[in-house]
Amino acid sequence: MKRWSYLCYGSPGSIHQNGLLSYIERNVINRHLKTSTTIFEKSDTSKNYKKSIDTVEKLTKAKSVSGIVVKTETDENNVVTKVTIEKPQAAPKNEVAPQVKKRLLIDFSASYTERNFITPMRAMTEYLLKQSDLETLPKVLRRSPYESEPPITVYYRKDVEAKAIEVWGSRETLEKELLRRELDRRRYEQDVFTVKRRLRNYRREMSHKRLKHGVEELGLRTRSGRVVLTAIGINGCNFIFKLCAWFYTGSHSLFSECIHSLADTVNQLILAYGIHKSVQIADPDHPYGYTNMRYVSSLISGVGIFCVGSGLSFYHGVVGIMDPQPLHDFFWAYFVLGGAVVSEGATLMVALSAIRKGAKEANMPLSEYVMRSSDPSVNVVLLEDTAAVAGVVVAASCMAISQYTGNPLPDAIGSILVGTILGGVASFIILSNVGALVGRSIPQEQLDEINSVLERDFMIRAIHDVKGIDIGSNLIRYKAEVDFDGRALTRSYLEKHDLNVLLEDIKKIETIDNVEAFLLKHGENIVDMLGGEIDRIELKLRKKFPQIRHCDLEIL
Repeated sequence: MKRWSYLCYGSPGSIHQNGLLSYIERNVINRHLKTSTTIFEKSDTSKNYKKSIDTVEKLTKAKSVSGIVVKTETDENNVVTKVTIEKPQAAPKNEVAPQVKKRLLIDFSASYTERNFITPMRAMTEYLLKQSDLETLPKVLRRSPYESEPPITVYYRKDVEAKAIEVWGSRETLEKELLRRELDRRRYEQDVFTVKRRLRNYRREMSHKRLKHGVEELGLRTRSGRVVLTAIGINGCNFIFKLCAWFYTGSHSLFSECIHSLADTVNQLILAYGIHKSVQIADPDHPYGYTNMRYVSSLISGVGIFCVGSGLSFYHGVVGIMDPQPLHDFFWAYFVLGGAVVSEGATLMVALSAIRKGAKEANMPLSEYVMRSSDPSVNVVLLEDTAAVAGVVVAASCMAISQYTGNPLPDAIGSILVGTILGGVASFIILSNVGALVGRSIPQEQLDEINSVLERDFMIRAIHDVKGIDIGSNLIRYKAEVDFDGRALTRSYLEKHDLNVLLEDIKKIETIDNVEAFLLKHGENIVDMLGGEIDRIELKLRKKFPQIRHCDLEIL
């Protein structure tokens, strides 16, 4: 043996081989041994050495000292060259290991309903509770989802469910009662006439209330409605006079004008229905209202002009060319066409005046206002009357040429020309209204103006993915993703609270539970304040731009 050394709580030292067993036994039993190592010569194979190793292993097993580990190392000849005995360091008796609270992680894939809020109306409707049953439940005040409304009272869903089971005895009894009432409700709704009548009366009542509070006139009482009603009356009279003149003369051009007036009258009746329907109050089936009904009725009107007016005019003109008929006296025809020019011209001037006023209010050029079909009903009347005046001039000219030459061919060609005019006007009406129904952006200048007002708000850092859609009747649906300034929001929250009180609350924080309760309380309040700021910004935009009907701000 060359040397044997050991480590213990005292100072290190060297001992001879004969003292190995006594030293190891004493320190293992007293639990003071840390680490000891013995190094022998490779050639040392004495019986004392083998006995030492065997004794150490037996001693370790016999004493059953927990944590004691004996390790040996051998060379290529399977001769032990190193023995290591280890025992881990025990913790001091006076020190207590800190207790870490086991925190439950949120499982976002699970469904949580216990902390859901429910309104008193839903509690009474879905769980068949009475107002008196809800008085004993814990109440929570939440910010109202409607602008300029006080906070609403809500309850926890788990409390409402427990109360419902307590009142009804069991969940099965509650479900049976709900099923019975649902069947009663369905039987009641079978009376469709009663339901429709009540809804109609309700809409009329609400419309009268809105008019009493100084709201702008709606429906057919608006400028567009008056223009359409005027056009209906004039075109209806023109149709009757042209029909009588056609029976008297048999002119193909006059027949085209008769069909033209009939198509205009029917189409303008459709426009009147669309204007009346567009002011209907939004309902659950149509939450954004019925403003697009103007575009729908204008589209149907354009299709009617194309199919009926243009189609019949082409058909009658082709028949006149294929099978010409002798001409009759055109005196009364000229008289009727002259009256039609005056009446159609008057309607055209009324529609043009309405278009100019609308373009001035929208701050747009007249041509752009017409091309965008900003007021589709008046736009259709303007184009129809323009085509009517042009058609009367074409029909009168072709009739005069036929009477002068005695050839019925120019009269038939006049019918085809009138059909071409009607087809062009109908195509423009269809295309412009299809673009509006699909969803057309508002002018970029108007969108930039709205964005500028939004970006100047002190709570907003930036806006992204901005969309401004024209939903008809000069109304806009505006949507933007907003990057809120969290520091400004927090500073605004702190200004509404006493910082000394917050400091005292912070000083009382001693445990993890206190930290969690403090953060949950103020975090929920800050989220409520964020919702209030969104309502404030939306109200400011609507006040600045009254044409914004729907404003959707999403937090980025």
